[in-house]
Amino acid sequence: MDLTHYPYPSRRHVVLGRRGAVATSQPLAALAGMEMLLKGGSAVDAAIAMAACLTVVEPTSNGIGGDLFAIVWDGELHGLNASGKSPLALTPEKLPEGRMPERGWLPVTVPGAVSGWRALHERWGRLPFMEVLAPAIRHAEEGFPVGPETARAWRRAEGVYLPLKAPEFQAFQEVFFPHGRAPRAGEVWRSPLHAKTLREIGESYGESLYGGPLAEALAAFSGATGGLLTLEDLKAHAPEWVKPLATTYKGLTVHELPPNGQGVAVLLALNILEGLDLRPEDPMGYHLQIEAMRLALADTYRFVADPRFMELAPEAFLSKAYAAERRRLIGERALPLVLPGLRPEGTVYLAAADGEVMVSLIQSNYQGFGSGILVPGTGIALQNRGLGFALEEGHPNRVGPGKRPFHTIIPGFLTREGKPLGPFGVMGGFMQPQGHVQVVLGLADFGLNPQAALDRPRWQVVPGGEVLLEPGIPQAAALFLKDLGHRVRLEAEYGAFGRGQVILRLEEALCAASDPRAEGLALAL
Repeated sequence: MDLTHYPYPSRRHVVLGRRGAVATSQPLAALAGMEMLLKGGSAVDAAIAMAACLTVVEPTSNGIGGDLFAIVWDGELHGLNASGKSPLALTPEKLPEGRMPERGWLPVTVPGAVSGWRALHERWGRLPFMEVLAPAIRHAEEGFPVGPETARAWRRAEGVYLPLKAPEFQAFQEVFFPHGRAPRAGEVWRSPLHAKTLREIGESYGESLYGGPLAEALAAFSGATGGLLTLEDLKAHAPEWVKPLATTYKGLTVHELPPNGQGVAVLLALNILEGLDLRPEDPMGYHLQIEAMRLALADTYRFVADPRFMELAPEAFLSKAYAAERRRLIGERALPLVLPGLRPEGTVYLAAADGEVMVSLIQSNYQGFGSGILVPGTGIALQNRGLGFALEEGHPNRVGPGKRPFHTIIPGFLTREGKPLGPFGVMGGFMQPQGHVQVVLGLADFGLNPQAALDRPRWQVVPGGEVLLEPGIPQAAALFLKDLGHRVRLEAEYGAFGRGQVILRLEEALCAASDPRAEGLALAL
């Protein structure tokens, strides 16, 4: 791995340190994490500070009412599933015309992120919880200049959320679209309600959202405006510690969380690709990667659900023999696979490390701002994660009461021979497993350093068999894929291809990198 070699145009350099490192998609959030490390906090303190800060400074992608997943290394790996379940009152019969609406109460599931912050802090926090939330509270109260990428996403959301006229959407519009529009790049945006809510969360150690005043306010608003979420649903919520799944790939061990997330797609795709000759920018290599990913995604969408309802054990996705069977389906023509409809989403990913602990954490409200519902008098914008449910009768992920839906957000982690390398992740809905695979290939097959692995132009499989290609992928590769029967579309922008972060331990140094597709920042000391 050559830290001085930068074959792609961004020319960002890796950031090196020894004591600690942080990386995420927004500079103020990265600074919040570094502030915790400089105060003597742990990597978990830094991760929670960044996560809380991102609910304020990048609200287009996540919020207090979203979900969270994490992988933590402290000598061994620990997985945390802090995703919420659907209301007990949600049944297929409640869906109008048999479909899940994108906005409003029906796709709202119990918000799990705050319970994840608390669970992580209880085990690895060194600083007081209120101190960890302080940067987020400060930015919410004092305001911050909106970054250009966040402003673009915010402005795109105007056409989605401002036309909503039902009473449950009014508080959301007042908070996020003051003066009837999105804030522009460089404009200072303040949200005292976020500050008030984060302070309540800090003082109650998160309990207020699941059984105290915030929970009561949420349940009351749900009951008054036609929602199904109740106080009983909130009180029943608990995050779950889970064992990460893993596979080996060309000297690396890649770790992902088990379902209800889609991390198994990463492991299956890598197992299919194992043993194949992949070379940088080789047109046939692109074909092999795309076909392996299609096969892995097809299995994932068919079988992954809340583990209590799955037909297959998650470990079935790890079988090298099964991967070999799937590999034999790859030929010299594009497979005629049609994937289910995919929805874009808003997500934030962050990584943190200190001398003892490393954290891979991801949280999201799903589609951008989520459901369009904000609990009046609070900063709780609720997710629309129920869109992840399937509607087909008999599907293990079929919409139903008290179920965790299929989840797109996945944190990743790398080890080698039992020793930690570090956390990595790529945001962006169903791009996430595809981004994970491409980052791992950059590191393992092409010898790229973490920054170059993030910079490398990406592809994405989308519905109907189409393949999106990012600017920078050679035209010869695009023409070659078309000749093999792929429906190729060249994208003019980078927004469809995810945004990632990586921190790796290389001998005595921590090496941190941040994706140039976002306005993020990597810092180390």
